[in-house]
Amino acid sequence: MRTTGDTRQRIVTAATELFRRQGYAASGMKQIVAAADAPYGSAYHFFPGGKAQLGEEVVRTSGAAYLGLIAELFPTAADAGGAAADTHTDMAAVTGDAFLAAAETLRELDFADPCPIATVALEVASTHEPLRVATAEVFASWTDGLAAFYRAGGIAEPAAHETASSVIALLEGAFMLGRAARSTDPVTAAARAAAAIVRAALPQEGECA
Repeated sequence: MRTTGDTRQRIVTAATELFRRQGYAASGMKQIVAAADAPYGSAYHFFPGGKAQLGEEVVRTSGAAYLGLIAELFPTAADAGGAAADTHTDMAAVTGDAFLAAAETLRELDFADPCPIATVALEVASTHEPLRVATAEVFASWTDGLAAFYRAGGIAEPAAHETASSVIALLEGAFMLGRAARSTDPVTAAARAAAAIVRAALPQEGECA
């Protein structure tokens, strides 16, 4: 038996998938509730602010999910019980491997955007302030999470945050180029560049982090 919570989650899930595949502007509330197999009025019951409120919910819940993925792919020593990468080579290799995994995800999705957040951000950055703020806060949380991994591996601040920001920007840009070309080549090229950025940020022999 379906519950109220189930209906709300189905609406969020349907909106997430539609925003990811066709964008925020092209996804209407009628299409979202139809995809969620929910009564039309239920969308405004759960989201009285309409599509904008639903969009913010999608951005924040998707952002939290991807932040969890970052924590899995890039564990700090505390997260991994002391088992985080503790060599310069490992940290660069982990970064490159994450890009290669992302390339495979892009291929599996037939070059659709794997994440709705970048899609929404590109559409609303100059037109919808609450959604712009939500996407900015999500990207900042990803940067903070990745910077924690780099700090644990020996990169001091502010270089840890600068490195994390560069790596995330590389990945988002590579996704866009890969989608346009329908190829994983931009993502695999970015994997090598990201690993090089990490290696360059690490303290050299005899330097203090």
